[in-house]
Amino acid sequence: MLKALQIFFIVALLTLTACSKQQLDETNTDPTKETGDRYDPNSLLSTAQFNYANIGYYQLVYQSTMMQVLASTFNYYNNGDKYINSANYTDYQGRIFTISYTESSTIRQMQQLARQKDSTTYNNLISIGDIMNVLIMQRATDTYGDLPYSEANKAQQGIKYPVYDRQQDIYNTMLNDLDKALKKLDATKPKPTADLFYNGDIAKWKKFGYSLMLRLAMRLTKADVETARIWAEKAAAGGTFSAPDDNAVLQTDASVYTSQNGTSVALRTLSDYREVRWSKTLIDYLRNNADPRLGVIAEVPQDGLAKNSDASLPGNTDEAVQIGMPNGYDLLGGTTDITHAPGYPGGTGTGNDFAALGKYSRPRTAVYLKLGGPIFIMTYAESELLLTEAAVRGWNIPGSATQHYANGLKGALQAMSQIDKQAAISPTAINQYANTHPLNVSDLNNALETINTQYWVATGTAFNFMENWFNWKRSGYPDLKPVQYPGNVTGGSIPRRMIYLSTEILNNSEQYKAAVDRLQGGDVLTARVWWDK
Repeated sequence: MLKALQIFFIVALLTLTACSKQQLDETNTDPTKETGDRYDPNSLLSTAQFNYANIGYYQLVYQSTMMQVLASTFNYYNNGDKYINSANYTDYQGRIFTISYTESSTIRQMQQLARQKDSTTYNNLISIGDIMNVLIMQRATDTYGDLPYSEANKAQQGIKYPVYDRQQDIYNTMLNDLDKALKKLDATKPKPTADLFYNGDIAKWKKFGYSLMLRLAMRLTKADVETARIWAEKAAAGGTFSAPDDNAVLQTDASVYTSQNGTSVALRTLSDYREVRWSKTLIDYLRNNADPRLGVIAEVPQDGLAKNSDASLPGNTDEAVQIGMPNGYDLLGGTTDITHAPGYPGGTGTGNDFAALGKYSRPRTAVYLKLGGPIFIMTYAESELLLTEAAVRGWNIPGSATQHYANGLKGALQAMSQIDKQAAISPTAINQYANTHPLNVSDLNNALETINTQYWVATGTAFNFMENWFNWKRSGYPDLKPVQYPGNVTGGSIPRRMIYLSTEILNNSEQYKAAVDRLQGGDVLTARVWWDK
């Protein structure tokens, strides 16, 4: 499907990056340009989905290493690995802001065009657009906090300087928007024709919408537990994901550069490939819990720098040799050099062919670095683990906490085959792991730690580093030990938010300043969004 959409992606990208909203409005009336009656709004859905999902470095530079899923000695990753504002890479903090409003605008243009053509025929496309907009803006507000929402994408109505809504109001609106959109979905009406998530399957979109509602609800457990309970129960009653086949996955296309998996492209860059490894925190957890994912996600490179740098050479996947690299180290020769890390295993090769990181485990190339590899948006394992927590809290959730937890464990292991069939884990191993790791519900705090640590593993091994970070902020689990690196800008604490897009200071200064004034400490990494109490 992606091949068929290449020309559209290029045209859409040029349009969205080169034209202001005023110019887009003029395009609708310019007889020399494509007119709405000749344009299929379905194509805009696939554009928004692809660009939302395929963020590559924008989740790698910070979130992947902040959460101690990955670790890196390369200076590019100092921002997340060591909480350093390194070079000009801090610009990456604002990229989610840009992507969110670009793709939210794409969705609103899609809906406007669909309503102009035939709102009945395009009912499902319009409703899915509302669900997509919540998905997009949830990631944005969880990253930054207060944001334009109620007045966003309204330049055509004359709103040039949208107010930054308080996050509490944004969440209330998003939950209600989801509820309305889900009620309007109708399987008897035409389905979307360019849907990269579910190929227009309305039943799966309903499950997706309620699973997203559950995610939003559980995000509020520290800030507004009663609202969290009400919406979690509504989501569970509506019907969340029921099997790994419901996972929302976007498939990329290796044959065309602009459609390749951005994370794979990034990690195949020579410096990244040499110096990005699985974190010691993650590998130790998998080993200590006899987790079968250890045998499919990691590999130790072949000996020597040259072979370490060759992506065509498979590494050693034997569980016994896997070693995670500690966060917070470099290759600069000083006291923070990786060779001074406790338990440093030594390198491989000699002389000019010496690889200092040669014995540390990297993400398995054949599994994670495919240029046409899948991107996980949201999974059955995530929704089952969230239902587990809701049930443990005593809320009215169908099914027992122990069963939902077992489903979550199994679902996470089963999803490995969706990343690549080489990562498939046998049903026997999956059942054994679930049976030997039951949830102990006798102590609430211990149960919450167990549930959310598994959520961290599930989202981390699925390379969904944004959600991995959000749920850690919300739950506090696992109990990560912050890196203490000279020159860090957080006082040695893990960042809680990203800084706003820098151009907002000039383009929407009054509203930006009002939002910053509401942040304790200002527009900094250590400030907390509303729900992150």
